[in-house]
Amino acid sequence: MTTLGLVVAQFNRPITEQMEQEALDAAHAAGVEVFETVRVPGVYDAPLAADRLARREAVDAVAVVGSVITGDTDHDQVITDAAAQRLADVSLERDTPVTLGVTGPGMSAAEARERVENAAKAVDGALDLVSELPDPQ
Repeated sequence: MTTLGLVVAQFNRPITEQMEQEALDAAHAAGVEVFETVRVPGVYDAPLAADRLARREAVDAVAVVGSVITGDTDHDQVITDAAAQRLADVSLERDTPVTLGVTGPGMSAAEARERVENAAKAVDGALDLVSELPDPQ
């Protein structure tokens, strides 16, 4: 059975709580065990948690969910760019699929709420990678 690690950013919690439930529902529908859910303060903090989960022998893939909402500065762009790059690095360094179910940048709270299903897409993508990637030689 495939096991999944889940990282949930808590910033913008009303939205990310819905995203967490979408991710759990997608995992359940796929018959996948969520080995562990790690809640982090924000999306910027997700790479460390994803790395810790990816190091675990029992974890086949990691899905990261969160929401970055636009403000008066470019902060949302900086956060999402940094997090996306480091999550890609974790995936490559640990040879474990790490998928990005983060909404933003440039989104209002209303737009982010309309996209909570991105969490399920991150779970589905992680599972697709586990089944499609060849075993390393």
